[in-house]
Amino acid sequence: MENRHASSSGTETDWDATEHRILDAAAQLIRTRGVNAVTVADIARGAEVSRPTIYRRWPGADEITRAVLLRAALRILEQFDALATTRAAIVDDVLRFSELFRADELYGALLESHPEVFTRYTLHRIGASQRAILRWLSDAIAQAQRNGSVRAGAPDQIAVMLLLIAQSAILSHNTVASLIDEANWRTELWHALDGHLRP
Repeated sequence: MENRHASSSGTETDWDATEHRILDAAAQLIRTRGVNAVTVADIARGAEVSRPTIYRRWPGADEITRAVLLRAALRILEQFDALATTRAAIVDDVLRFSELFRADELYGALLESHPEVFTRYTLHRIGASQRAILRWLSDAIAQAQRNGSVRAGAPDQIAVMLLLIAQSAILSHNTVASLIDEANWRTELWHALDGHLRP
């Protein structure tokens, strides 16, 4: 069955009110159960729609989960009013993004109770949510390169490693919490991000 939201970039996001209701129901189930126990039937009951209504939009629960994660990431990105144009601003934005990510109702719950989700949805392949973040980073890096505050190189490739640094730090945060306090974790992440971008 064709996914109405599939596109060449995999990031079509013009969800209508019914689709947002479906994604809301799925997000609630994911927060409480993780992703493995969530079915289309469960989502349909939570959203008070029929299963055919869901299947006309997404092929299955896995694709709905990816859409839920994408929507959550985009909502975090929407909290940034302007694109960073310097290395310092990029680092500050990535640090702020990491804090918003960890505090997000959905992502925070997954990090706390279902960290294995990130192995499936962020480590096995690059998904739409990561691609959205990479575009945001790459655009900022290209701007900062013009004023010389970020080193030369392909912005999209620099963005990939910047994402990996931040992603690793976020996913490992709870694991290392007994070894490093919050303030020093943030400081060390700042140095890692700044060092990656510095000319």
